[in-house]
Amino acid sequence: MPIPVIMDCDPGHDDAIALVLAYACPEIEILAVTTSAGNQTIDKTTLNARKVLSFLGCGAPVARGASKPLFRELIIAPQVHGESGLDGPALPEPTSPESPMSAVELAAKTIRECDRGVTIVATAALTNVAALLLAHPELKSKIERISLMGGSAVGGNWTPAAEFNILVDPEAAQIVFNAGIPVTMCGLDVTHQALVTRADTERFRVIGGRCSTMVAELLDFFVKFHEANFDFGGSPLHDPCAVAWLVDPGIFVSRKAHVDVECRGRHTTGATVVDFGGVSGGAMNVDVVTGLDLGRFIDLLDSALRRLDRGMA
Repeated sequence: MPIPVIMDCDPGHDDAIALVLAYACPEIEILAVTTSAGNQTIDKTTLNARKVLSFLGCGAPVARGASKPLFRELIIAPQVHGESGLDGPALPEPTSPESPMSAVELAAKTIRECDRGVTIVATAALTNVAALLLAHPELKSKIERISLMGGSAVGGNWTPAAEFNILVDPEAAQIVFNAGIPVTMCGLDVTHQALVTRADTERFRVIGGRCSTMVAELLDFFVKFHEANFDFGGSPLHDPCAVAWLVDPGIFVSRKAHVDVECRGRHTTGATVVDFGGVSGGAMNVDVVTGLDLGRFIDLLDSALRRLDRGMA
């Protein structure tokens, strides 16, 4: 049976591709999508999520979530994702309305009514997930796992110590990591290995369908930031890793660790403190993903796009 999933996101190019991958894979059933501010403002990320789902023909409800972190001012990333948050392809306006419920209300209703444990795929700051856990602690036992993109074992991408999603709302991340729910952390350790090159983009484009073309156009824009600022040799597809790990964990290498979040450091706020050796005495609360088979990862994306394009033909 497919894994019932709530996608919590802030689209964002790699969030959009994570939505595409989740919708394409028969191993996953998207029950709901919740949005937060992060890559762009809440108005833009919510509109982008609705556009992507409408483009795909996915009928999952979309609910607006946090417009800012729990206690901090919002950080956004227009230099990465453009003014719209999803610059590149000309996506049509969404055909389905935004849910009248808040993100927390929709997530709680979805989890409560599902007859199986629900997995949350979190590819944004963890504000919505933390708010859900605080408002509805009785639902923790019905959350099967949280598969998230965020953090790293060593170093950051927005500060020397912190990855963007955790830095945006470190207090929310601390709540999530310490909630007693199984967590998979796809941080920079693995996502900086999940590189899509220009050759991969052309591989997707020549598939020739609506969805493969749209993803190629997303990557055309996304690569500009990475080529201008890094020497990766491609664009790291951060967020799809949190989906791909659920679909085929055999693609990845992971290690158990105790993970906590630094919220008050002068130079280290937002850092995920990853203890593989157990020296802190804390519970091994997180599966930290540290590597992947890049060829299999790209093949998974290729297969997903071909499956969607066949369905859209």
